[in-house]
Amino acid sequence: MPHIGVFCSSSNAIDSSYPPIAETLGAGIAHLGYTFVYGGGDVGLMGAAARSATENGGSVVGVIPRKLESREGLYTLADELIITDTMSERKQTIYDRSDAFVVLPGGYGTLEEFMEILTLRNLGYHGHPIILVNTDGFYDTLIQFFDELFDKHFARERAEEVVHIVPSAEKALELLASLD
Repeated sequence: MPHIGVFCSSSNAIDSSYPPIAETLGAGIAHLGYTFVYGGGDVGLMGAAARSATENGGSVVGVIPRKLESREGLYTLADELIITDTMSERKQTIYDRSDAFVVLPGGYGTLEEFMEILTLRNLGYHGHPIILVNTDGFYDTLIQFFDELFDKHFARERAEEVVHIVPSAEKALELLASLD
């Protein structure tokens, strides 16, 4: 059964239009029979996606550093909850446990996680699919910057050559389903 690493916002202060995207993704991963692997928190898009995966019969693996337990809360309904000492261990565990990655809207942490898996893929450390969900153009500015990196020869490939950029959770799920 494939394991899907998901990176997304841990903020509850975001616009109410974003949680349904995470809920759709969590439910869809469950319906595909895949395991949902993520940061272990019970807040923001992370919590919404994890709850939706659980509510739809999916398996959930959460990975959270001790320092963030009180900040992000623990998703105690996870089938497996791994407590790490550091953020680096958290990321490494998610990377090691995942066969593909989906990036939903998020802040600095989400961007940092996305950039690391993108860089590792670009350097040949993994060949796992990466799907960037660009809902309502959330990542348009970042994609434009990636184009600039390519145009000025700071990147060897266009982002679209190494990352699947999709407009919705539904399109991300279609791609995940085709990866079998």
